[in-house]
Amino acid sequence: MWAKPTGRDDTRGHVRLDVSGRCHHRSMSVPTVEAAINELMDWAWHAVEELLARRGLLGDGLVVEDFTGLTSWLEDATRYTVVHSRSAAVLFVDTQPVDAIPFHRDLLGADDPKAFFTLPRS
Repeated sequence: MWAKPTGRDDTRGHVRLDVSGRCHHRSMSVPTVEAAINELMDWAWHAVEELLARRGLLGDGLVVEDFTGLTSWLEDATRYTVVHSRSAAVLFVDTQPVDAIPFHRDLLGADDPKAFFTLPRS
């Protein structure tokens, strides 16, 4: 998304806007967060379900609506996203779920949320 700052009439004034989950400490709207969670979880439904089951976090089954929180950030060319419910958190690298852990509040606002998870070796 591109925007032009007010007060400038030439093309040199155009700036790139960040459209990640948080932009300059402003949160995304609830419908936008829900859409992002649904898209990620639906895209990788079976992989997320298997990951949660392997970690003993599946409970009564995978209910996407239970996942209401999202944190997403970019490091170099890699997008990291944590989607969480009250009981579990799933780390996605780009669009692939790579680990799941029991949710705890320390994840919220952590400097490096991916440090809570086990990342695959590259």
